[in-house]
Amino acid sequence: MTLQDDQPLPPSKVLIVDDNVQNLELLMAYMEEVPNVTTTAAANGIEALAEVARDKPDLILLDVMMPKMSGFEVCRRLKSDPETRDVQIVMVTALNEVGDHERAVDSGTDEFLTKPVNRIELITRVKSLLRVRHLKYRLQQQLDGQKPGLDAKEPVE
Repeated sequence: MTLQDDQPLPPSKVLIVDDNVQNLELLMAYMEEVPNVTTTAAANGIEALAEVARDKPDLILLDVMMPKMSGFEVCRRLKSDPETRDVQIVMVTALNEVGDHERAVDSGTDEFLTKPVNRIELITRVKSLLRVRHLKYRLQQQLDGQKPGLDAKEPVE
């Protein structure tokens, strides 16, 4: 069985968070290459949390070093909230030390990309994480739709 990269993604929302306008515009331009993806933007962590509360995205491209609230703190808050813990988060940062990666993992990030971002790598990871997000969502819907007591291992009386 092969993974078909040419299958279109379901409609997806991506939030891009960066305090640097040039970085924000670049990431938005890269996301325009991904079919069925709509993007919104936030300039800092506080705006990001407000945007997530207003319209929950499927994935967040999150800068780490920002004024008001770091990407680490945004990620930690989102991953600790049952309503948002399933949102995929990719930290995109100029930080590249091992300790930075460890801190990102500890805060709950799903991926970590170092600036300058390689366009192909970013698009590939975004597509992959969005596929995972939608598969998990469909699986959860199917599990929620099962009736209690109808486990295939137990006989129905």
